Amino acid sequence: MSEVSSGLEIFCIGLNHEAAPVSVRERMAIPETELAERCSLLTKEEGFYESVIVSTCNRIEIYCVADEKMYLSLEKCFEISLKSGDFSQLDNYKYKGKEVMRHLCRVASGLDSMVLGETEIFGQLKKAYSVAQSSDNTSKVLNKLFQSSFMIAKNVRTNSKITRGATSVGAAGVDLAEKIFGDLKRCNVMVIGTGEMGQIVAKTLIGRGVKSLEVVSRSLENATQLAKEMGGTPYQLNDGISRLSIIDILITATSSPTTILHKNMVDAIFNKRRGRPLFIVDIAVPRDVDEEITEIPGVYLYDMDALQRITSSARTRREEQIEICENLILQLIRSHSFDESFKNSSNFSDDGSDPVTTV
Repeated sequence: MSEVSSGLEIFCIGLNHEAAPVSVRERMAIPETELAERCSLLTKEEGFYESVIVSTCNRIEIYCVADEKMYLSLEKCFEISLKSGDFSQLDNYKYKGKEVMRHLCRVASGLDSMVLGETEIFGQLKKAYSVAQSSDNTSKVLNKLFQSSFMIAKNVRTNSKITRGATSVGAAGVDLAEKIFGDLKRCNVMVIGTGEMGQIVAKTLIGRGVKSLEVVSRSLENATQLAKEMGGTPYQLNDGISRLSIIDILITATSSPTTILHKNMVDAIFNKRRGRPLFIVDIAVPRDVDEEITEIPGVYLYDMDALQRITSSARTRREEQIEICENLILQLIRSHSFDESFKNSSNFSDDGSDPVTTV
């Protein structure tokens, strides 16, 4: 990490589901295993001193401490961290100073999520911060920023109704499947992916009383473990794809960096379906399913962009709770003078502990 000089500012540059379609977000996505390396690429650059990168299915955000002059060329963060300059002209958003704190609190509280109030983002932020901190890419300022935002987000979720009726992206994918079929109790459903999102999907499906559940993974061991918990049937990926001849709904939620389901794979088994439609809900970013699959008559594909259109109506109905949470965030920031503390490095301890409160 570079030696910190005077004239520093805290910045955030990002792009989310509202600014870019899934086709763009999937090209920007950074695997969790590479987050530390990408943070280090930035902090090794002259003028940058701390960094945290958040990469989820609905956003890519870079938080950094840098020379004040860097604000005018903050898109450079994308160029460095994403190892590409292709994204510099995208419709991104930028914050500096105390506005970074407000934005991060909104994100951690679920106010900036596609599914309003979803709780997954809180864990994703904590993981991103932990990776950056353990790889020596954070110090006084970002340690203070993230720890304080976690405390505020917990307060907001506790003292509002923002999570009431809220769901995860995985559960929203099941909601979409239910809208398509009406009653999932008549459906044979397959889930590809046994990670956190796949587990949420599987549990939600069982809760909705699906007729049958098939769990598919590259690892038969992982598929077997989740299927056993859910009362489903496990298959390895290739065997699972061959079972699409009897499936009504397929939900994919893997962390694969490349497409796993192509048109030719489904073409080969579709004549066995005897005209029955196949509905695919792809909630992975990068996407699991090639768009060309929709060229097959009777195959209907829904991705994260389709999911966003459906969830936006629920957001409109809950504007009152959004306002309550926004006010809570501002009150908490002011009551602890967080907006002023970032301008005074003496307020930050070297070990990352929060002088106001430790989360």
